[in-house]
Amino acid sequence: MQVTYWAEHAWLDPAVEDGVVIEVADGRITAVRTAVPTPPPGAVPLRGLTLPGLANAHSHAFHRALRARTQVGSGTFWTWREVMYGVADRLTPDSYFALARAVYAEMALAGITSVGEFHYLHHAPGGTRYAEPNAMGEALIAAAAEAGIRITLLDTAYLSSGFGEPPTAHQLRFSDGTAEAWAERAAGLKPAEHARIGAAVHSVRAVPAGQLATVADWAARHEAPLHVHLSEQTAENDACRAAHGCTPTRLLADHGVLGPRTTAVHATHLTDEDVALLGGSRTGTCMCPTTERDLADGIGPAGALQRAGSPLSLGSDSHAVIDLFEEARAMELDERLRTRTRGHWTAAALLRAATADGHASLGWDDAGRIGAGALADFTTIALDSVRTAGPPALLGAETAVFAATAADVRHTVVGGRHVVRDGEHRLVPDVPRTLAESIAALYG
Repeated sequence: MQVTYWAEHAWLDPAVEDGVVIEVADGRITAVRTAVPTPPPGAVPLRGLTLPGLANAHSHAFHRALRARTQVGSGTFWTWREVMYGVADRLTPDSYFALARAVYAEMALAGITSVGEFHYLHHAPGGTRYAEPNAMGEALIAAAAEAGIRITLLDTAYLSSGFGEPPTAHQLRFSDGTAEAWAERAAGLKPAEHARIGAAVHSVRAVPAGQLATVADWAARHEAPLHVHLSEQTAENDACRAAHGCTPTRLLADHGVLGPRTTAVHATHLTDEDVALLGGSRTGTCMCPTTERDLADGIGPAGALQRAGSPLSLGSDSHAVIDLFEEARAMELDERLRTRTRGHWTAAALLRAATADGHASLGWDDAGRIGAGALADFTTIALDSVRTAGPPALLGAETAVFAATAADVRHTVVGGRHVVRDGEHRLVPDVPRTLAESIAALYG
């Protein structure tokens, strides 16, 4: 398929250019031309500011069913987790497909073209295996296809409720028993044009230290991305020190988990040595500011991590909101609150975390930029909303990061195909109704 798009304005890292022609063939950008003042004959016009597609590097799709429910009253991460388990217990392959399809459609409407799904709902409640061992993971891959976005399924090893403790009743459906059994099942997952298979260590409390290397080795053999929840809670750090005499970061380093293919998610409560270990190994860090503040986790040392050498990406995690523009500016604004100084990242650097660096963390190194040879994934925000309206002469990455929201997305193109056009999803009709119905089915 060949198609030509004309972007009224486009962010061609690091600057915004006017009148940009983007030629696409077989899902990739073949040429980019600037200073074309009007759409060429036959070109599809994209009015507004066009950006590379956004990468949501950390998602738990089923958490979307918790929105506006777990925000009632007070509590901690640990009380929130009990409510989360209740939703997890209700999911089947069919209901998870329906929910994830709607959630991924919501992501497309927000300009997200790739998602990293941190997937640990492997089995039926109680731990009973499905006849198809990867039924739940395959449901997520199929849901992303129907919603029109790319997915990296980060199949997650989750074997223990804590250091030396067996899984709880809720966690039995997460566990394969051993890392070797996890690896055997994960090997049955197959990539597709829109899907890549990665691996994840849920956390150091959920995978025994002696089995961490098995997961890391599997990812290395498959040249797959490897993600891990890291130091989201101080209680995890305290328990790790009690069990192993070191921090979770040091434990991961000692067992070969860190490295350029690895992304640490959250990395909220770190020592200076932890920061040096992550940066020195070129391990990435995925910050999820809207979830971290919703769960009262704390503010992670994103600036120090990047200065140490850790590439940053962004995720919406629990989907308290799905808005990568909000995640990007929140990283900067949270750092301002923590340090009481401004300007830790340029808008271009924040946008890079939401695009190229996020895609790289998910194994899509050929996405996240508007340039010849890249995957034809991009999104356009309106410039005539009350949030984004302003003089064209002032247009820059700042408009996207510090003014726009997901509600301003007008177009999303994935592989050259118009998935969202004029604010309407073309593959999933009536996304709000679809979300409402799939969530209601879990509470019926």
